[in-house]
Amino acid sequence: MAELMSRDGNKVEFKVSVPAAEVNRAYDQVWAGLSRDVRVPGFRPGKAPRKVIESRVGKGYVEQEVRDRLLQTHYTQAARELKLSLVDATIDPQPLASGQAFEFKVTGETYPEVKLGDWKGAELTSTSPEITDEVLERTLSDLQERNATFDSVDRPIEASDQVTIEEQGEDGGTYPVYLDVAEEHVREALLGKSKGDTVEITVPAHQHGDHEHPAHTVTVTVLDVKTKQLQELGDDFAKTLNFESMERLRTDLKDELLRRATQEGDSARREEFITHLVEGMQVTIPQALLDRRREAMLEEIQDDLGRQGVKWGEYEAFMKEQNKLDDFMADLSKNAESRVKRDLALEQLAEDLKVQVSDAEFNQTMTMLAQANGLTPQALQKQLGPNGINSYYTSLVRERGLQQALSQLGKGDEAVAEDAQPEPAAEAAEDTKTEE
Repeated sequence: MAELMSRDGNKVEFKVSVPAAEVNRAYDQVWAGLSRDVRVPGFRPGKAPRKVIESRVGKGYVEQEVRDRLLQTHYTQAARELKLSLVDATIDPQPLASGQAFEFKVTGETYPEVKLGDWKGAELTSTSPEITDEVLERTLSDLQERNATFDSVDRPIEASDQVTIEEQGEDGGTYPVYLDVAEEHVREALLGKSKGDTVEITVPAHQHGDHEHPAHTVTVTVLDVKTKQLQELGDDFAKTLNFESMERLRTDLKDELLRRATQEGDSARREEFITHLVEGMQVTIPQALLDRRREAMLEEIQDDLGRQGVKWGEYEAFMKEQNKLDDFMADLSKNAESRVKRDLALEQLAEDLKVQVSDAEFNQTMTMLAQANGLTPQALQKQLGPNGINSYYTSLVRERGLQQALSQLGKGDEAVAEDAQPEPAAEAAEDTKTEE
């Protein structure tokens, strides 16, 4: 049971009381899992006394697992019950004991008041790319190119050859160069040369990533010259790609191109509609909300750099040296504002459409997401935490609202009301795996 204690502008405080019966059920579930998973010498699986298991997992472990399980479930349920769309929250759990009700308080901040413009009359211009015979033939030619073979020849290098070169010097190496896609300075240096020739390639000044490279000369030796052999577009070619005939390859390839074109058109319509929503809405965004999103995005960047073995402090120092840090932070703030506006617009849209996702649907999508990531639903819930679970629920609601709105464009109010009915959340789960 959830009770709203106070609300001052965007700041809210509420408390949640979980009945003793549900607390006991959570204890039983945790003990059952530990009894199954924890191996104790001298006891058959599932037969070790609880005190023995507790001595192996550590005192307080069971209480922490039960507390996490209860918070993961009842925090999200309470937010939905009180119809609160929380940006972020601090959870203050009270002492936990078997056989007693469990209470926790939540202090958080809701999204600011948003007023959307008239979106029902929006006329979207985005369309799917047209799949013509020319597009199909060009795609087949690309397939033909990608499946080309190369045979060694004893003649000067020509424009479509594959050339194996050995670069001289300490950092040199041996690698192939495809002349038809090579950079102009490489192509000009190698054209007309033969196997065994030593060639100097002048590389012009250029920028690679964040590094400026001055003009320099590379000395290479031509080790091999191969000519491209394209297989004729026929049944034999189709069979090399596991199709029974060229006709079947054309049919399946066109179907795939049409599918991708439809997907691309749908994506373009979504983005155009969201842009229309954002441009037409009225809202005053708290600076704290923008700051929070910017900090979250910065943490993501720092984590990505860390996975690549780059320390943030070193990267920051490098940007300062290049006089790029101010631009970087400005772009980060701009992107954070764009994301916040997008979220606010979609949140209000779902609220205006009275979108709902039932507990059964939400649990179904959580199970699907867990399976897609090779986790059990319980492990996923623990990984996400209460705030993460609430964010995922919010993403499902936003996605459903967006789908309903797109299906209602150009309809009258009565038709809109009829369409605003719950629909399966499975598709939303697929679309929102990588969000937030």
